[in-house]
Amino acid sequence: MLTKVMFALHGAERADGLFSPDFRQQLHRVGVSRLQVNIDDAAVAPALRFGPGEPIAAVVSIWTTGTAEDAVRVVTSATSDPNLHAYRVSERVRLDLAAVDDGVRHPVLAQVALLRRPATMSQDEYRACWMGTHTAIAIRTQNTSAYVQNIVEESLTPGAPVLSAIVEEHFPMEAMADPHQFYGSRGDDAELGRRIGELMTSVAAFGADRDLDLVPTSAYGWDL
Repeated sequence: MLTKVMFALHGAERADGLFSPDFRQQLHRVGVSRLQVNIDDAAVAPALRFGPGEPIAAVVSIWTTGTAEDAVRVVTSATSDPNLHAYRVSERVRLDLAAVDDGVRHPVLAQVALLRRPATMSQDEYRACWMGTHTAIAIRTQNTSAYVQNIVEESLTPGAPVLSAIVEEHFPMEAMADPHQFYGSRGDDAELGRRIGELMTSVAAFGADRDLDLVPTSAYGWDL
């Protein structure tokens, strides 16, 4: 069975090892078949970022037929991040990532959001609102070329903040500076306002307008 594990890495200086062939070989040896590295780097420096805790420098995703524990061990060793947070997730691909060659940067702003369920909502209510009602609105009101939802099933590292979901969305690079590019409103200010209003109302309905980490990234992937 294929398992997906996602990691939140803190400290940009710890991310260099994520790109080394030796790291990929170590992952392959423990059963990992796919690696994706999303890193907050110079290419996305102008983009918006925020969060309630220590800034996240990178989000690492692996797909493995081995054990999640082995994958956590390899990533922890490669990063030496004492605050590395790892989660086992269930993936739902709503808009697939465009294909690029191994190790080549996706030519987009890859925005990653780490979401927390409000205490006032049950898990069933939260998922119905987020994965049901909100998904269509998010795709309809934004200029999104890829949209991947990850339901957090289990925390795998001590002290990892409680998360409900991790979402990755891809936008044109121009979206960092131009809201019309972000929302796909084609220069129409009235349409831009309408899209923002519809999206923000939907986001607030399941608490994603607060208490979340938003991480702009460059995305790279490898088949191992």
